[in-house]
Amino acid sequence: MAKGGGEKGKLDWRLEESRTDSGVDSFRSLTRDDQYNSGVSTGSVAGEQEKLSVVEERLDSAYGSSSITSITVDGLGEIIDKCSISEPPSAERSSEYTEEEVNVLATVTEDGDTVLHLAIIHALKPSTHELTKLFPKEVLDIQNNLYQTPMHLAVYLNQPDVVKALVENGACLELQDQDGNTPLHVACEHGRLECASDMILDISPTKLAQVFETQNWRGLTCLHVATLHKQHRLMRLLIKKGADLNIQEGTSGKTALHIAVELHDVEAVTLLLNRGANVDAAMLNGCTALHLAVGRQDATITTRLCQAGADKMIRNMEDETALDLADGNDDILALFPFDDIQIMGRTVGVNF
Repeated sequence: MAKGGGEKGKLDWRLEESRTDSGVDSFRSLTRDDQYNSGVSTGSVAGEQEKLSVVEERLDSAYGSSSITSITVDGLGEIIDKCSISEPPSAERSSEYTEEEVNVLATVTEDGDTVLHLAIIHALKPSTHELTKLFPKEVLDIQNNLYQTPMHLAVYLNQPDVVKALVENGACLELQDQDGNTPLHVACEHGRLECASDMILDISPTKLAQVFETQNWRGLTCLHVATLHKQHRLMRLLIKKGADLNIQEGTSGKTALHIAVELHDVEAVTLLLNRGANVDAAMLNGCTALHLAVGRQDATITTRLCQAGADKMIRNMEDETALDLADGNDDILALFPFDDIQIMGRTVGVNF
């Protein structure tokens, strides 16, 4: 049941009393003997897993493999039951949270997971929704030892209803996991269109711009990630919501168009050009998308770029134009729409 504002304030105060600092370590750590008893095991999980309700091992924040604490679904249910979150109000029940409830709600595992993290991992949706309403915002945003928030896990495990509930209760979208990925980065990598829609549907333009500009530790924004993984529907969503088409990634200055060209992704190239991407945007080394298309001998994309008005005479840091890169490749040279040229002051029409 959702608590009133006064009760939530009391929980906030009691959480503060149990802290030693503002970090994850400020919450009491669960021990195997005292909290989980025989319900805890240590294991490794490799690869992507969509459902963990019958699995007793936890995904790590890199979504790969790691040795970490896990808990059985039954054991987790017992812990959540201690919170009495489903207990109807009664005259006998105090308006304050009991010491046991505060301890459970304010506790993290040795891996930094709160009860909410665990409920999401094990797909305990009713409990997840109750905990989401019960937790104050600062607890919703707790990051585990691998810097995953509950939102990161809900997106990765494709739980859009949980994502929506977290957003509605004020969960932060800008927090980054150990790879620098925000929850929206995770959605763009794994094709979680519905989760992404729920995250950004009602977000203010100012906050949304901050999310769109955030780079992970590889220097990639959400649009770069969606392009890199050929998530065309997510690209359309981001563009519709105002993502900067020409933003450069932080390592070599590529735009989404450069990435699409490198992948020979004709659909993405066409989408970006049709939505107004700068066809002549240059990387840090001066290369335009046309340099990349010609260098990769991609006739189809070269044609699309030329039709979009790409400047074939722009020079990169090696003082090369796209025409220079095409030299000796008659098939590619034949694709360039040459304009009239002048020889000894006289205009000569060139037709191919």
